[in-house]
Amino acid sequence: MSCGYQLKWYDLVPLFSYLFLGGRCRQCKKHISLQYPIIEGVNGLMYVLIFVIKGWSLDAVIYCLLASALLTLSVIDFRTYEIPFCINVFIFLLGIVHLILHISDWKQYLIGFVLVSGIFEIIFLASKGRAIGGGDVKLMAAAGLLIGWKMAYLAMIAGCVIGSVTHLIRMKITKEGHKLAMGPYLSIGIILAVLWGESFLSWYFGLF
Repeated sequence: MSCGYQLKWYDLVPLFSYLFLGGRCRQCKKHISLQYPIIEGVNGLMYVLIFVIKGWSLDAVIYCLLASALLTLSVIDFRTYEIPFCINVFIFLLGIVHLILHISDWKQYLIGFVLVSGIFEIIFLASKGRAIGGGDVKLMAAAGLLIGWKMAYLAMIAGCVIGSVTHLIRMKITKEGHKLAMGPYLSIGIILAVLWGESFLSWYFGLF
């Protein structure tokens, strides 16, 4: 049964729809959380950055899907301290597709699958899950398969540094507890590695 609603052009872009409707649902007029347009805007910005830096390619499409998955798991992990297994599986499948496209470089991607995740697994077992979560181990295994061991290692360092500094500031300002959701910070590290990791490594090794 038709409700008589006529689709507007801005309804095709959720961020525009939010602005034109004043942050309210068209039907019930209730306020829509600002979280949704922010996430949609960040997701769109990441897509633009990826295509600008990586060009129009299958790799860029895979990285865009990776960015959306990382953004989703970051929001969930930040709120619940848990990374959904299905998102890690999705990233793993992206890694398989990427591996097939770059089968000649299979060694670096298989090493990426075990390198950082292996380090995290040791920390996980040694701390009995208090220092790192099982979802973080799986995330870095799947991401490592997709981006290779060099980028995965760089993502780990960047994520840990950003996470530590950010959480220390949050603890100081908001009295946040010691419990830390690593997923969002590892995700930032992965995206930074995808976008600028190769340039950074070229610059760094060029110093020697």
